[in-house]
Amino acid sequence: MKKLLTILFCFALVGGSLFAAGATETAPATTADSNVIKVALIVESTVDDKGWAQAMHDGILAAQKALPGRIEYSYSEKMNPVDAGSAARQYVAQGYNLIIAHGAQFKNLVMEMAEEYPDVSFAYGTSADVGPANVFTYMPESEETGYLSGIIAGMTTKKNIIGLVGPVDAGDAARYNRGFVLGVQAVNAKAKIMIAHSGSFSDYVKAGEIAQTQIKSGADVLTGSAQQALGALRSVADYPDQDIWWVGQDTAQINIPEGSKVIAASSYNYASVIEGMVAKIDAGTLGGVVIPMNFSNGGFIFMFNPALKNMYTGAIETKVNEVLASLKAKSGTINYTSVDYSKL
Repeated sequence: MKKLLTILFCFALVGGSLFAAGATETAPATTADSNVIKVALIVESTVDDKGWAQAMHDGILAAQKALPGRIEYSYSEKMNPVDAGSAARQYVAQGYNLIIAHGAQFKNLVMEMAEEYPDVSFAYGTSADVGPANVFTYMPESEETGYLSGIIAGMTTKKNIIGLVGPVDAGDAARYNRGFVLGVQAVNAKAKIMIAHSGSFSDYVKAGEIAQTQIKSGADVLTGSAQQALGALRSVADYPDQDIWWVGQDTAQINIPEGSKVIAASSYNYASVIEGMVAKIDAGTLGGVVIPMNFSNGGFIFMFNPALKNMYTGAIETKVNEVLASLKAKSGTINYTSVDYSKL
């Protein structure tokens, strides 16, 4: 019997160590205060990926600052959907109120967990589906950010060949890509847009290979979304002395070494999403709500690269600011579903 208890104890230690290796707690609040909401984030990438995962991580940190003492936060990185279930259950056992599995690939896990733990709030995105009573979803209307990127690309290209490296043709990535196409077409009817997908949100190598192929085919401005896009940006940066440029889907890309090639970028402002969820939970709503993200409600951020002012000062900046003002005034104005790739 003692031997059996010893073995079970060892297994418990190993399991706890495995979880701890992938989880980090940041800026804990005083959990004795019932006003504190414990938020956990589960991502397949890392919180410094200069893309999808980092945007949510930074948003939660910003929400912590905006709501002093209200949010206690932990995260688990490099979690595929199979492993994420164990991490989520650990968070439930530790009394977390809101568990965010950041990615549509976690949908099935979230639905299973939500049914099992009806008093805990869960969230995943991107999705426009209204989930169960304890599941929040969030949907970036990223055709707006894509449209701005497309305007810049269409007005910057000298060869009239533009590259687009997508992850998969679904969700907010599909919306971004189609918005990008419409943005290019609005300012440059002669431009050819090459579209390809890596088939993964996190395959940097494949994205880089696609970008290299597009560059060799003449593309002089490229874009892409999700964390895989960093691989494509690195390929653009392989041509430091050539007029080959990038328009991005995350402003963090501007501040990395490869940022010397980033004319401008947008970002998802997940702080507004987190603050919205906290407000809902405070009001007794644990889920069943879709939270949209757009320029009008502060869900997006846009910025030019100040180090490349010569690339956009003048007509490009004027046009972008004009469109940005219209998007802030009213959302839902870009008909991204009208784009047919087969006719490009």
